[in-house]
Amino acid sequence: MDMEWLVRLAADGLMIPIIGIALYALIVLAPRQPVRMRYDRYTRVFMAGLMSYWCAKVIGALWQPEVLRPFERLGSEAGALYLNNPGFPSDHALFAMFLTIAVWYVTRRRWLSLVLLVMTIIVCIGRVIALVHTPLDVVGGVTIAGIGAIWYAPSWQKLRPRLAKIAKR
Repeated sequence: MDMEWLVRLAADGLMIPIIGIALYALIVLAPRQPVRMRYDRYTRVFMAGLMSYWCAKVIGALWQPEVLRPFERLGSEAGALYLNNPGFPSDHALFAMFLTIAVWYVTRRRWLSLVLLVMTIIVCIGRVIALVHTPLDVVGGVTIAGIGAIWYAPSWQKLRPRLAKIAKR
């Protein structure tokens, strides 16, 4: 019974502190900057989140490596919460990693980002141990969160004004 509780805590419960810490960091620990600069950072975070989620849904619709989740294949009970779908990519892994990257981008606090990264890894491991995801599902979620982080890249900042000029034509 204690092991089940620990797995459920790692797979699901740890998301609550990850979200709480991320919100605190993004709102309170974000450097005080002029409104325009803060707007730019929060817009990038928002767009990275949308991009990650959109990519996850498109990739998941086009490719599912497994039809059944691990607990279904084994004929057992799920050890954590899950949606009724094949499971690729892991939404928990995607969201936790997205928040970790967003906190690093906005605050540049390495220690806090490292704490969130460790918590994200524990969630990912918990999702696999709970048999609701395969390792590929959680790696897919983490990778797709990284794809969304393209919005944070400095080269994108240089490209954006050019795209705006093209759009005005």
